[in-house]
Amino acid sequence: MKVAFPVAPDPEPEQAEIARLLFAGPVEFLKGVVAMDGLPPADRPEICFAGRSNVGKSSLINALTGRKGLARASNTPGRTQEINYFTLGDHSYLVDLPGYGFAKAPVAIVAKWQALLKSYLAGRPTLRRAFCLIDSRHGIKPVDHEIMTLLDRSAVPFQVVLTKADKLGPNAIKPVLEQVETELQKHPAAFPQLVVTSSDKGQGIAALRAIIAALD
Repeated sequence: MKVAFPVAPDPEPEQAEIARLLFAGPVEFLKGVVAMDGLPPADRPEICFAGRSNVGKSSLINALTGRKGLARASNTPGRTQEINYFTLGDHSYLVDLPGYGFAKAPVAIVAKWQALLKSYLAGRPTLRRAFCLIDSRHGIKPVDHEIMTLLDRSAVPFQVVLTKADKLGPNAIKPVLEQVETELQKHPAAFPQLVVTSSDKGQGIAALRAIIAALD
């Protein structure tokens, strides 16, 4: 049976305001983790952001929180080599994972942080949802399937967030949405809803905040 993956609608005003207030409250960088034994206590829900290098994870976190410098964005693919933890008040942890795929770094370093990424996704009991970021201009690539398959095997629900939607016209994104929907049919852990975003223009930010605020 084919599963539909509609685009998340704008939230109702009350939901949007609750989520806005959550993200307008205290959001702080907690720590960067380079090994599993450095993870903070599993004392609250976690929401993580995963994606290919340079897909726009840091920019999206900054847009969600309204803080331009919270997550360090870089034009150099593979710059983020740690699992970066942020506290979203007392509600949850926001977790910025190392970019996967192409990275300008020595092979040994790439292998180390890719292993850390996989260990985290497979072994964190408080992980409520992973948001898999996909560049709207490129759709799902084979390297994305590797992470999605790991999430399937770990029984971690994941939701696809399309980034950089402002780089495409309203008609140009339609075949990308179709490609993503087709590819997600292969993944049982995929949450049946897409979020289309632009960190620069603010598109989809209210919807994604409301989704995160509702997770507990």
